Order: sequence, then C-alpha cells, then structure tokens
Amino acid sequence: MSAKSIPMVYQLRSIFLAVSLGLLITGCRVGRPITPVSGTSLNRVDNLALGNPSQASVSDPNNYLISRPQYVLSYNRSRGIANWVSWRLSPSWKGDSRRTNDFRPDPLIPAGWYAVRTGDYTNTGFDRGHLCPSDDRDATPEDNAATFLLTNIVPQAPRHNREVWKALEDYERQLMSNGNDVYIIAGASGTGGTGQNGFATALANGKLTVPATLWKILVVVPAGSDNTFQITANTRVIAVTIPNTQTAADKTWQAYLTSIDALETLTGYDFLSNVPTDVQQLIELRIDGGNS
Repeated sequence: MSAKSIPMVYQLRSIFLAVSLGLLITGCRVGRPITPVSGTSLNRVDNLALGNPSQASVSDPNNYLISRPQYVLSYNRSRGIANWVSWRLSPSWKGDSRRTNDFRPDPLIPAGWYAVRTGDYTNTGFDRGHLCPSDDRDATPEDNAATFLLTNIVPQAPRHNREVWKALEDYERQLMSNGNDVYIIAGASGTGGTGQNGFATALANGKLTVPATLWKILVVVPAGSDNTFQITANTRVIAVTIPNTQTAADKTWQAYLTSIDALETLTGYDFLSNVPTDVQQLIELRIDGGNS
C-alpha cells in the first residue's frame, strides 16, 4: 500500500462511520422510547424519559403503545382515546410553523380497529381537545401536524378546552421561556362530561368515550438537563385534575392543583418511575405552592 493511499482509507472509514451513526440516530427517532442514561443528551427524542406510567406495550389493545418523534402515548381501543400522552417541552420544539388544523385518523392504529374520524366530533358540543398541544410542537409543519392525529385528541368541553386548559398550556410555555425544560404527562380518566349540548358519556355510537376529567403533570427542570437523574427533592412538580365540564372554566387551573400521589390513586398508574424512589416519595406527595 502506498503512502498516498493511506489517507484515502481513513477517509472511507470516516464516511462509513458517519453514515452508520446517522442511521442509528434516525432509528432512535422512530423506534421505541429510550430510557435516559446519565450524562447522555437525548434532545428531541426523550418524550418518555420519566417512565412508562402504565407499562403500555403493543400487546395490550387497551394500553397500546404508540411512539412517534413528537410524543409517546398509551391508546385505549375500547375507549377510543388515549390513556395518557407524554412529551418534553424545550426550545428545540419551538418555532414559527403555522397551526395545521389537520385533524385526521392515526395511521398507527392497527388494522381492524375503529379509527376515530374528525366527523365523530361534529355537532356533538365537544371540542377536539389536544393532550399534547399544537403550540408545543411548531418547530416544523410535520411536528405540528402530528399533534392533530386523533389519538392525541379527546372530547373536551369547549370552555374547559379554550379557557382553563389553555391557560395551563400557556403557563407551560411560560416556564420554558423562563429557562426551563418541562416534562409533561397528560391524560383523561373516567366517563361522562358536560359539553355545550349537555352531558354525554360517548360519541360516535359509543366508539368514542367522553372522559370525566382531564389531568396533567408537569416536571420543571433547568433548560438543557440531560436526563431525569437531574430531578431532585427540590424539583418543582405541578399536578392538576380538572372536571370535563363547561363550568370548570369558572376557576383558574390553580384551583385544581393536586398531588402526583392523588393522580396515581385516580389512574392506577406509576408516574415518574425512572426517577430514584427516594426522590419520587418526596415530590409525588407535594402539592405545588406556586414558586417561580
């Protein structure tokens, strides 16, 4: 081998390694959620960093795991809505892409299952309410469009959606603007809500459950924190549970503060399972005091 050929070999090896690394990173974005490793930054793909609250998997139709780059969720076939949706709000997800309003069935729903359609909400008196908000995912048109898949949507009382729930969503983004990243889990529980046309338990001839409450957990960490092991006994956590009614909007979201322990009792889920147990026990017991 000549002396001139050696640099070319190294160049080819470098190209091969770069291509291989690129394929691995791409695979991470579309594959199963990744559990954070201390010292490893997962950036935009750590939407399940706090843990899988219900141990959702692709083998359980009523606790069916759907993972995409924008968020991870547990879907309930019998209810036609998500049990929960988990995502991370950080500046890497924010941009100036317009709201797509492209409500549509989720292509990841298995063949043979009923896929909720946007028309199932028409004239029902309930909004198509986001769990992961549109404004949390506007870095690209593709990111924003993902929030309009109907597995991320639940029947929500209009005032609940547009007033008290929206105020909480706005506060999440305010926390981010103030220099934090926010890990968020939101879900729907129970059956029966009161929309613009009165009380209902289901839409679409029983295929789409109207939840009784919507709940949410926010875990606030310094911007750029690499993983859940940054969470300490002093980490701020905010938990709420808000009845799915028009009159819920007569109060601010702060009136519905609760503890993560109380939400675990309500849902049967194990939240923050990736956080060390001693830290969990302290922060899950607290009700937020409104510190900035």
